[in-house]
Formats: sequence, structure tokens, C-alpha cells
Amino acid sequence: MTQTLVVVGNGMVGHRLVEILRDSSWRIVVFGEESRPAYDRVALSSYVDSWTFADLELPALSGCELRLGEKAVSVDRARKVVVGASGVEVSYDALVLATGSVPFVPPVPGRDLPGCHVYRTVDDLDEIRATVEAAARPGRRSGMVLGGGLLGLEAANALRGMGVSPHVVELAPRLMPIQVDEGGAGLLKRLVEKLDLTVHTGTSASSIERDGSRLIAKLASGLELDLDVVVFSAGIRPRTDLDLGLELGPRGGYLVDAACRTADPNVFAIGECAAVEGVTYGLVAPGYSMAEVVADQLSGGARVFPGADVSTKLKLLGVDVASFGDAHAQTEGALEVVVNNAVAGTYSKLVVSDDARILLGGVLVGDASSYLSLRPLVGKEVPAALLQPGGAVDVEMPADAQVCSCLAVTKQTITDAIQSGVACDVAELKACTKAGTGCGSCVPMLKKLLTECGVEQSKALCEHFTYSRAELFEIIQATRVTTFSALIEKHGTGRGCDICKPAVASILASLGNGHILGETQVSLQDTNDRFLANLQRNGTYSVVPRIPGGEITPEKLIVIGEVARDYGLYTKITGGQRIDLFGATVDQLPEIWRRLVDAGFESGHAYGKSLRTVKSCVGTTWCRYGVQDSVGLAIELELRYRGLRSPHKLKSAVSGCARECAEARSKDFGIIATENGWNLYVAGNGGFTPRHADLLVSDVDTETLIRVIDRFLMFYIRTADRLQRTAAWLEGLDGGLDHLREVIVDDKLGICAELETAMESHVSDYADEWRGVLEDPEKLARFTSFVNAPGVPDPTISFRVERGQRVPVSLGIPEVVR
Repeated sequence: MTQTLVVVGNGMVGHRLVEILRDSSWRIVVFGEESRPAYDRVALSSYVDSWTFADLELPALSGCELRLGEKAVSVDRARKVVVGASGVEVSYDALVLATGSVPFVPPVPGRDLPGCHVYRTVDDLDEIRATVEAAARPGRRSGMVLGGGLLGLEAANALRGMGVSPHVVELAPRLMPIQVDEGGAGLLKRLVEKLDLTVHTGTSASSIERDGSRLIAKLASGLELDLDVVVFSAGIRPRTDLDLGLELGPRGGYLVDAACRTADPNVFAIGECAAVEGVTYGLVAPGYSMAEVVADQLSGGARVFPGADVSTKLKLLGVDVASFGDAHAQTEGALEVVVNNAVAGTYSKLVVSDDARILLGGVLVGDASSYLSLRPLVGKEVPAALLQPGGAVDVEMPADAQVCSCLAVTKQTITDAIQSGVACDVAELKACTKAGTGCGSCVPMLKKLLTECGVEQSKALCEHFTYSRAELFEIIQATRVTTFSALIEKHGTGRGCDICKPAVASILASLGNGHILGETQVSLQDTNDRFLANLQRNGTYSVVPRIPGGEITPEKLIVIGEVARDYGLYTKITGGQRIDLFGATVDQLPEIWRRLVDAGFESGHAYGKSLRTVKSCVGTTWCRYGVQDSVGLAIELELRYRGLRSPHKLKSAVSGCARECAEARSKDFGIIATENGWNLYVAGNGGFTPRHADLLVSDVDTETLIRVIDRFLMFYIRTADRLQRTAAWLEGLDGGLDHLREVIVDDKLGICAELETAMESHVSDYADEWRGVLEDPEKLARFTSFVNAPGVPDPTISFRVERGQRVPVSLGIPEVVR
């Protein structure tokens, strides 16, 4: 006789259980409260990218009776019957509770007002979106997320995707207090605040009030926030509202033993609603492990819950964060090895035993590339090199180490599948081993193991495109695609991500597809590009007008001085022979730029992956050593290549003689005058790894020089990877400098005419981006204060005076009244 299994809950963990058992002899009935089939809650914030539910939906299940929109309201354990909201009754032989969790909403007065939401389901996001779209204020809206943990930062990311500038309010003294230590949280805060977030730690919301169409949140710190939307994402609680008369754990959750069985032998609990021997888990990996335990028990096995790996690796707002093992060094005698590189924006901490032999855990922020190598070593002897500054972290992973902690897949299982020929790519590895089908954080390690086993890997830009950036450039150019949505529909999959969107935006801009703040392009841009200005540490922006060659008239200098004085901006002459104006708020940017544009200035593109400056010495105009007009050439080149979007920023310089005062050989393309003409050097840079540029051509006239630079830049734009400077590009180019010379000087591939035509198209189509904003009311509407109404300063922005100018308030230094 067929036995019936009833599963209450159709989330990721319940879905996993049914997936394992669907080919078994059990008749399976699933009660799903939501009207939607099971979907990936881990990727919930990505729903904002496309608002397409199908992108989140988990694979459809066969072999079960799925009752969507049917909430289980009661269970009669004596009769072994589950009753649904519609009155339907289903008898069971075994019952699995997979009801998940509910959001925790702190008891803040006003929490039930319109405009206040929780962040848990797709329907929640749809409601948040409706609130944002209904906000009366034009342009950038303002929101508050109550909770600075993992879910809170995910919610903040979702709000950013809706065009909202979020405030994140966290009661603990740091962000992500469970996963990250104080040092890592400090860096995380600094990195996310560069992304249009304002973080308030060590405080909470004391009340929320309605003021017309606005919400006013009063914080315990005394600050008041003027908001369009409030989202509660302060943690979760096990969902146990289905009263079965069963014992609960000390922190909630149906109390179960190691077999995930309650005191009733016919009732199991898995996932967030379960308290395994008193412990609840809020991650999907332990839930999947519980599902496998119960599936084995129902199939006559004796498997028990092995404990949980609560390690996490994720990308929050584009910032890599990882935590594994004893991340907070709670083991007695534990030692901590910390490398905090504030300049590079990375933080790493390894926790080892008191004799420095055993790896216990760690925290990584900013760069989590070593996570997949380190996590499997927890509990094992740590290589001594890891404990040295700059020590290598790409260590040999033991065969029995878990690569996929969600589904407990070991390195041995994966390498066996590769070496036997069963799997030759990531998709096949996922299919046969299930690795990478959980949270997905182990996918990079799957690629690495394929490479180690001799399988050639794709150079795909990201998971959404199987093509490299260079191939996408050719596709976009050949097919004349003008939008990201059309490109991904025809040549990609999914919704896109923070890797492919800016890369495609750069390609579209390189090919002249309209203003970067146009309707189809604005959502693809990085934070700086969205406001055509560089975001600074205190939430203000810098204004950098173009000053070709550093040459400027007294009249224009006066205008800059007047603008800086009238708006209280900090001014600095830069190493690129320009003047930076710091401290402008978003709503001030159009006012400032209108005065600058009227005076003849244009955008200096300091915010973009494009040409920054062409620096120069004074050359033959003034210098007695000069042999060519370096100023004239610098101005000509800067005006020619201004606004040229590229894989990374571009810098150039022109020196009027061999004394090299303009430092041309540290630039992406640098020119040094000779008695007979010009020498062209390419692929140099400063930065963390300085590189002198290489001599490409020598003693050429100005016309030939410009023609070769045209070819060089367009060839680089077409073939480089995303965020790859010219130095790294040349070093990775097959044949190196010799091949580059063959292609763009000798025209070995016959493409030079095409490269020159492409550059001429850029030059003829150039238009100043800021002038385009000022002439378009829709684009101007984006530049409004993201906290208060237009014209009212953001109260969270403060300054102090240093050497007669306003600078951001630093910790421990008193602010000045503005």
C-alpha cells in the first residue's frame, strides 16, 4: 500500500526534500501558502533587476501533488490529518514541517504605517516597489532599512535597484555582527558607503511617523530621517504558528533530534523552523542537509544530521564578504592573524590554534577569492606560508574537503566526475554532483578544479554571458544591439549582474548609443556614472571640469573660484593638471554645472572609465629645452579622445623633450618629443604595480602619431577584459608588444582602416554629458537630495575647517556649523 508524505511548506528546503524523494514509492502532497511555485530566496534581491519571477523559480517538480495557495491551518496528530485553509483534509503517514521563518519586526511605534514593509517574499518586493513608485518626490527616493545584518544589506541592495538611496540602521556597533568582526565590519562600512548608502550603527529607530506623503523616522541617536519607504529586515524567527502541541527549542523552532524527528515519530521538521537538538539555523545549507537526512530516514536509512557548516561567502552591494569556522576566535587560546589593507580595500583575518598549527576560521572582506581554498582547511594543519604577510593562499585542497557546503559535495566527488569523463563543464558538474546548485558560491572552485584536471575553461564574462567582453563588443557592433535587455535576451541568460551590466554599458557608450543616463542605460551604470560625479567619503560629490593640457584662461579661473566660493567647495589642483571641487551635494550638481557649462567648461570624466587627462609640460612655448609643442599636442589629443568609454580609465601625457617633465612613460599612452617628431609609449601605469610604458613607434610626425594612437585605443577597447588597464592587457596579449606593433602599425590583420573609422565616429559624435543633462528635464529630475526635499541639505553631511577650506568630518574631530 502506498504511503503518503505531506510536506507543509514549499520553500527551498521543502523543494529540496521533494526533489530527492520524487522517484520514491511515497505519494507526496505539498502545501504551499504562496500562490507561486518554489523560488530562490537567496537571490531575492536580484528580482529587482528584471521583475521577472521566472528568473527566480526553482526547477518544476514532478511526482508530487503541489497545492499552491493552500495554507495548512491545523494538524490533527491523533487522526494524522493536515487541514488546509480551504477546508481540504489530507491524511498522512509521515509529516514534514518546512514552514521556514517569519521576519522579525522590532516593536517600533509606527511600524504598521503605510509605506512600512518586511523583506521576505517576492510579494513583499512587489509591495515595496509600488510604494517607491507612488512616492511624490521626483528623482532619487530615500529609504530606511532597519537591520544591518546579512538580510538588511540584501534589502538595501534591493532598494538601490529601485532607485532609492537607503539608510541602513543597525542596533549593534557594526554591520553584519554575526558573520564579520570589528575590523572587517569597519572596512565593509567604508566600502558600502561609497555605493549611495548611509550607515548608522549603534542606534535604532525609536518611532516612525507619517507626515503627509512622507515617513519621518526618529533614531535613538537623535537624528530624524525623511523617507519614502521603510523596510524591516532585522532578522528572522522560526515559523511555528501551526500548533501541533509539540515542544519548541529554547530560541523557537520545532524541537527535533539528530534524525530531524520531533517527539511524534511520524512528524519531522527541517530548515529554519527546526531546532535540531535545540539549535536553529538561518542558512540554506543546513536546511538542505536536514532534507537529505529526512529523505534517508523515510527511505529506511539511519542517517543523522552531521552538524552545520555556517560559513558564508557572498557579494553584498558588489563587496565580497566571507566568514568561516570560528570567525570570532572564541576557541580558548585562539590566535588571530590580521592583514588590513585600507588602501586596497581588503581585510583578511585567519584564526588559528594557540600553537599556530590548526586553522580554526577566518573573515575576508573586499577580496574573498581565497575563501574556497581556506574553508576546507578548517580543522586541519595550516601551511606556514599563510601566516606570513602576503602569504600565498592558493593551497592544495584535501581530497575529502567539502567544496559545496550546501550539499556536502567533496573535492574527490567532483574530480572523480571530471576524470571519468562524466562532466566536462560546470553545468555537467552541477547536474551529476549537485555541487553549485545551492547558494552558488562554490562555482568558481568548480571552474578551478576543471582547469586543474586539464579541462579548458571558458573565458565567459560572467554567468549570464558565455562570451568574453571582446566577443560581446563584436556582437553588439555587428548586430547593432542598443540595449542591455535586447542583448541578454538574444545572446545571454538571466537578468545580468554587477559584472556584465557596467561592462555592456561601457561597450554601448563606446559605440555611441546615446547619453549614458538615457532611459535604457542609466540602470546599468556604476554609482559614479549615475550622477556624473565621484562620490566622496561623506556622501558628497566632486566636480571636475575638463581643462585640456592644464591650460586655462584667467576668466575661467575666476569662474571656478566663484563657483567654489558660492557653494563652499574644497578646491585642489590635481596631479593631472586640473582643479577638483569637492563637497557638492547631489541637488547642487546641476546648479554648479550650469554655471560651468555657461562659462565654456565641460565634463572632465573623472567619474568614468574613459580618458581622464592628457598632462603636458610647457614645451617649446616657454621652455628653453623644449623641442616640440607639447601643450598644443596635449590639448589636441585630449579634445580628440574626451568621453571615449573604455574597459578602464585612460591617462596620457606629452613631454616636450627627453627630460620628461610630464612623466609620459607612466601613462596608458605617453608621448615624448624628439628633434625629428614624437616617440609613442604605450601600456604604462602608476598605481599598486607601476609599469613603465613600452616604446611602440619613434620619430613619427604628428599625423602619423595620432593615427597610431587611434588604432591603439580602439584595438584596446575592442579586445581588453572588463576593468583591465592597458598594462595588464598588453602583458596578457599573445605576442605582446611585437604582436601589437604588427596589428596597429603594420596592419597585419587588415583592420586598421576599420579602427580609424571607429575613432573618427567617436570624435564626430562627441557631446558633453553634463550639457546633455542640463538640456533634458527628465535627466535633471534624477539630481535631487536623497534625504530631504530639493534644496534642503542632508543633515547627515558635516564638515570641519582645515587650512581655510571645508573638509569631511573625521572621527574624533569636531564638526563646524555650516
